[in-house]
Amino acid sequence: MRIVTGLLISVIGFLLVVYRERVKGQVGDIGFAERYLGSGGTYTFLLILGVLTFIGGLMWATGTLQAWVFENLGRFFGYG
Repeated sequence: MRIVTGLLISVIGFLLVVYRERVKGQVGDIGFAERYLGSGGTYTFLLILGVLTFIGGLMWATGTLQAWVFENLGRFFGYG
């Protein structure tokens, strides 16, 4: 089930990268992205979000995301 979920998340991230212009047309300008990323910041934010979603989905499907979170953040919660 984890593999299917991870691949589905990756597909969503890929579609966000491909169709970011349509998504921007639906959601409009994102204020903080336009302020901190400059003109066209909404497109850049959607691109970054799509790439991170794609990579995160692949990591989830292979189990590396869980291992990374456990190794790097587990010590803050008493697991490492």
